[in-house]
Amino acid sequence: MINYKALVKKQSGELIEKLVAYVISKDPIEVLFNFQDGDQWSIISMHQYEEDLEISLRLHINNFFDLFLGYYDDEDEFHEIIHPLTEEEKESLPDGLKKIMKKVLVDEKGMRLSGKFLSR
Repeated sequence: MINYKALVKKQSGELIEKLVAYVISKDPIEVLFNFQDGDQWSIISMHQYEEDLEISLRLHINNFFDLFLGYYDDEDEFHEIIHPLTEEEKESLPDGLKKIMKKVLVDEKGMRLSGKFLSR
C-alpha cells in the first residue's frame, strides 16, 4: 500500500497541481460548500476509484487552504490526511479558482461551472 502520509508530506505541491489540472479540464466542475461543527469550507475534489482515494482542496474562513487526502486501507478503514497549504502553494493556485472558492464559501452555496473559468 502507498504511504499516503509521506506522499502528502513530500509531494503536496505535485498533488495540488494534479488536482488543479484535473478540475480545470472538467466541464462542468462543481465547487461545493460544506460544513461540520463550527467549521465551513468550499471544496473541489477528484476521486481515483481504483485506489479508493479522494484528493480535495478546501478553502476555510480566513483564507485558510488545506489539501485533504482520504483513503481506505486494506482493512477497509477510512483515513484522512490534512495538509495546510504553505504561502507558496497558495500562490501557485489560479486566481480564478481562488475567487470562485471564496464566493462559494461566502455565499454558502455550491456552484457548477466550466473549468475554464477557474484557470483565469
